Amino acid sequence: MKNIVLFGPPGAGKGTQAEFLKTKFNLFHISTGDVFRFNIKNSTPLGLLAKSFMDKGDLVPDEVTINMLNEVVRNNLDSNGFIFDGFPRTNNQAEALDKLMAENDSTISAMIALEVDDEVLISRLLERGKTSGRVDDSTKDIIQNRISEYYKKTAILKNFYTKKNRYFGVNGEGSVKVITDRLSSVIESL
Repeated sequence: MKNIVLFGPPGAGKGTQAEFLKTKFNLFHISTGDVFRFNIKNSTPLGLLAKSFMDKGDLVPDEVTINMLNEVVRNNLDSNGFIFDGFPRTNNQAEALDKLMAENDSTISAMIALEVDDEVLISRLLERGKTSGRVDDSTKDIIQNRISEYYKKTAILKNFYTKKNRYFGVNGEGSVKVITDRLSSVIESL
């Protein structure tokens, strides 16, 4: 069972790449964003709470995120592995994920980080915002806040996974296919 954390700042291409990788490696894709949107669309209490943070470009608190995702993991343990997209984002979440995986006789195989220049991220998100309708992709200020939050609160996970020899940085710029090939090489080496 290969369990991959696909990592990177907003706009790095995690969702796009996860779609290719889940098919290629037969992994169950868990997108935090999709789980959030499902809960928001269905006006669950956790969804409404998550929305209040997302609309400002802030990270959703750990407890809210973990509660939403625990059920998804537990309901799909028969898969060949998971690709986590947008989770974990903090050390507390990483520890909670390790605990959840251990409870199910598994572990995180690798964190693979897409590394992308900030200006490229801003450009990608503004473009996505034109068609997605997402409030958090609508203005440069909100996007810059999201990127800043990522560096302050989330990028520290590099250290968490490096200490476990499970961190792999991958250039996230270039064509989708080239980036997919780079990511696939890492996964195949595990």
